[in-house]
Amino acid sequence: MPDRFYRPVLTLLILAYTAGIIGLQMPSLSPLFRSLVPYNLLGSLLLLLFFHTDWKPSFLFYGILAIKLGFLIEVLGVHTGFVFGNYVYGETLGWKLWEVPVVIGFNWLMLTYCCGVIFDRFLVPVYLKTILAASLMVLLDLLIEPVAIRLDFWNWFGAPVPIRNYLGWWIVSLVLLAIWYGLPFRKQNRLALPLLTLQFLFFAILNALIFLSGD
Repeated sequence: MPDRFYRPVLTLLILAYTAGIIGLQMPSLSPLFRSLVPYNLLGSLLLLLFFHTDWKPSFLFYGILAIKLGFLIEVLGVHTGFVFGNYVYGETLGWKLWEVPVVIGFNWLMLTYCCGVIFDRFLVPVYLKTILAASLMVLLDLLIEPVAIRLDFWNWFGAPVPIRNYLGWWIVSLVLLAIWYGLPFRKQNRLALPLLTLQFLFFAILNALIFLSGD
């Protein structure tokens, strides 16, 4: 049933991410587009879930677990510096609970979901799928970090992004994706690859623009 909506939804996402790239570069529009960031993340997740193919209790369990665990790990990270290093969230990602934007938990679900779907197609052992998917998560974070700092998603108190941040991302992703692959539900979603590709392109283009601006 959702197949007839695939092209309109994909077109909508492409337009939304393109508008975001343009709007965030325009001083007069940047405040508006920054305020829309959490809604874009939530909207992307909802559209992704619209194309999910298997709503078993095991999938619902994973969804709730990924949101809660992802959020609570960030709470631990912000308050102790233990997981990712010493950082603090800015205002761009919206409403916070315990100093962490609530949307962060949903973002952990969206990204692990997309990476999990992509590598589920690979004819390799499950442990290797898990490692590859978690590594793809870290690759995306490498692109996210410079943009996140510039747009006040979060900041590292003026220090370089620590290596432990990427190691922490990899370990948390590895745990979530191990659970993802271990649960018995179909891991098919035709929107997962295009959505993750848009995420990569969005942050890659913004990084290139930052580099060209010399900031």
